Amino acid sequence: MHRSGSAERVLIGCGAGFAGDRFDAGAPLVAHLREQPGARYLMYECLAERTLALAQAERQQDPERGYSPFLTRYLRPVMAEALESGIRIVTNMGAAHPVAGARRVQALAREIGCPPPRVAVVLGDDLRTSLSDEEIRALPQMDGGDLIDRPLVAANAYVGAVPVRDAVATGAEVVLVGRTTDSALALGPLMHEFGWRENDLDLLAAGTVCGHLLECGAQVTGAYFADPGFKDVEDLAHVGFPIAEVTSDGGMTITKPPGTGGCVTPATVTEQLLYEMHDPAAYLVPDVTCDVTGLTLVHTEEDRVTVRGVRGHAPPPTLKATVSVENGWMAEAEMSYAGPNALARAELAGEVVETRLRERGVTEEIAAEILGAGAILGRTRHRDLGGSLPFDSEYRLRLAMIAPDKAQAALLIEELQSLYCSGPAAGGGFRSHLTRQVATCSVLPPRSTVAEQVRIEVIEP
Repeated sequence: MHRSGSAERVLIGCGAGFAGDRFDAGAPLVAHLREQPGARYLMYECLAERTLALAQAERQQDPERGYSPFLTRYLRPVMAEALESGIRIVTNMGAAHPVAGARRVQALAREIGCPPPRVAVVLGDDLRTSLSDEEIRALPQMDGGDLIDRPLVAANAYVGAVPVRDAVATGAEVVLVGRTTDSALALGPLMHEFGWRENDLDLLAAGTVCGHLLECGAQVTGAYFADPGFKDVEDLAHVGFPIAEVTSDGGMTITKPPGTGGCVTPATVTEQLLYEMHDPAAYLVPDVTCDVTGLTLVHTEEDRVTVRGVRGHAPPPTLKATVSVENGWMAEAEMSYAGPNALARAELAGEVVETRLRERGVTEEIAAEILGAGAILGRTRHRDLGGSLPFDSEYRLRLAMIAPDKAQAALLIEELQSLYCSGPAAGGGFRSHLTRQVATCSVLPPRSTVAEQVRIEVIEP
């Protein structure tokens, strides 16, 4: 392995942009990367605020769980070829328990017949290991302050790229992290490979933008961009996931594996660049404040866009942490109505359920949507359609309610189900779900609080 800071070119492919993204997307990336010169990485970004909270809850139920439930599905198709080719894997699928995830990675390697890899894990994002719930509630708040007094499920700080860099520097073939910024999955390896220092602010900003462009997977290669007749994208069924080719001066080219669907253009890159970027002159991450207002995009050839001109400034004085709290139970129930006057019958069914729930003492807000009658853009009532409906019209009533406890939430399901025979004519296709709910708010812990507890552990085979 080359020494830290000696690379001339780094290639990073992103095989997932969220938990549940396409499980086969990594294979074309590995097939392409293995033929390329330079240091090569495969990242999987699979951790959102809610998925981390669910992982924390799962770990509470089983101390050997808490890592991403999709870890095996993502790595099984690619791990043997990636490790054999020297492609290192960096992912936040460690979620709430990176150490248990590391053990699962090594067990998976044995299952598929390859030598178990050395795995480095980044620990320390969990604020509840060093702060009491009361101390977490006392931290300065960004948003969601009305939630902060509810029972805490999780409190995780966004860790930056430095510990990811340090984990890569251990020589591990797989790096598992919990709650870092998504862009740190790319910036950490770039810092290691190029020897970028913590005061190289322009370079850190460029690496952050690289990770930001990759982090949502195929959003930057035409998938979320697609809008038929307005923004046409070819072969979306086989869309290629993105690859960044990065040089030591912070220049990068965004591309995708040859022969895959989708496209990489200045327009697709611009859309992803501005995703979740509230201030293009001051995009805040733990490592740097990014300014992309002078950024340039050059479409050098088909499916290749070069990105330059990112500037960096000092990082923010605090970190951000997501606090996940109990938010009761959500009940969802649906029933279909078809034929003449179907919309009016669907509306009547919703009114009957709401009346009966109020009479049973339920005071929570009930969301009522009639799918097929403008539910997405705003409910359209029967009279707005001029009273004329085709004989084969059909509508699906969806009711939803969040209640403090499971039993109360279940009343909504009970009432709609009863309309099979106790409601408007010809209701059918009833389905329901009852799920535990988690809400989130954001707080600002001091950097020192998090830095004191961040550490790297290497899990040997």
